[in-house]
Amino acid sequence: MPLLKKLTALAGAAAAARKYAQKNPEKVNRLATKAGQFVDQRTKGKYHRQIDGAVRKVQSAATRSTPPAR
Repeated sequence: MPLLKKLTALAGAAAAARKYAQKNPEKVNRLATKAGQFVDQRTKGKYHRQIDGAVRKVQSAATRSTPPAR
């Protein structure tokens, strides 16, 4: 049962993050780029392609139009 509670909390947090990203795409894009640069610098470019791909996915999710209300 504790696992189910953790998964529920994680799903709620992910939904809240997705909603925030859709409402504030400029801020999310800026922070994702900054975080990607920080991690890339700390790993000395070893995972540059993976980090760049993750940043692009975050940015595309933030700029996607909001789904229609049900």
